[in-house]
Amino acid sequence: MANPGFTVTRTAQSAPATNKVLKNTYLLLAATLGFSALTAMLSLALAVPPWAYMATVIVAMILGIFVLPRTANSSAGIGVIFLITGLLGFGLGAILSIYMALPHGPQTIALAFGGTATIFLGLSGYALSSKRDFSFMGGFIFAGMMVVLVAVIANIFLQMPALSLAISSAIILLMSGFILFDTSRIVRGEETNYIMATFGIYLSIFNIFISLLQILGIMGDD
Repeated sequence: MANPGFTVTRTAQSAPATNKVLKNTYLLLAATLGFSALTAMLSLALAVPPWAYMATVIVAMILGIFVLPRTANSSAGIGVIFLITGLLGFGLGAILSIYMALPHGPQTIALAFGGTATIFLGLSGYALSSKRDFSFMGGFIFAGMMVVLVAVIANIFLQMPALSLAISSAIILLMSGFILFDTSRIVRGEETNYIMATFGIYLSIFNIFISLLQILGIMGDD
């Protein structure tokens, strides 16, 4: 599970500056999502093995934790975030290839895509229109992440479908909270770096999509 909690707390800024950060964030988010789709298609065409997913996630998280924050205030940050999202998309292709081979695989992927888009647009639209302060969710989200991490480690040994379903559902709830939390920080002028803001929201969307795939696969006996 990728962790999107890498945004940096900033002081409030003016409305024009906030709107600029918001605009740049969504433009970059759209570009990185499109680039991820391209690398996922490349991965599918190359029939990349499933282990590539975990390998790309590990490399992407290392870049996100240690490299992106150092370059986020320069043009190099653009290249780094495209590298990160490209890697995640490439790894995702390896997972999609497994689902494509299942009886209801294409339908499952389409439903997961539609569900992810609906969740993101709904939550993001609510945070933008309401302009509520969701900073109070930070502590709950962090605690939830710790619980999920323990459950993920436990399920490596237990291999229980019911626990996998619970973990995926919890991840969707936590990532939904992150979308509200991160979008609220941008709207309130507390996040001034659109590259880091994009990174956080992208990871939330990525994790929601993966979790929906798992839930739909389990529910569909795939």
